[in-house]
Amino acid sequence: MLPKNRTPTPPGEVLAEEFLAPLGMTQTELAQKMGVPVQRVNLLVNGKRAITAETALLLARIFEASPEFWMNLQAAYDLWQARERMERAKQRADRG
Repeated sequence: MLPKNRTPTPPGEVLAEEFLAPLGMTQTELAQKMGVPVQRVNLLVNGKRAITAETALLLARIFEASPEFWMNLQAAYDLWQARERMERAKQRADRG
């Protein structure tokens, strides 16, 4: 269920705050464990890249969270963003 009164937490923020920080793991260390460039992890953490199915599988392999957990975070965030865009467009059309 999508929250109605706030934007869902971006997946990269969950990754940084709920997984990396408590473990004291750096983005560089995570990138090495995932076998991906550090830029890919950095873009995720900074909300400039979405979690793909491949990334979800890689994260699930490293952390005790299923690939579905990561995909659901991304889906909730994407749906919220799409709903907000559609509502803004409808409001503009209603005014115009």
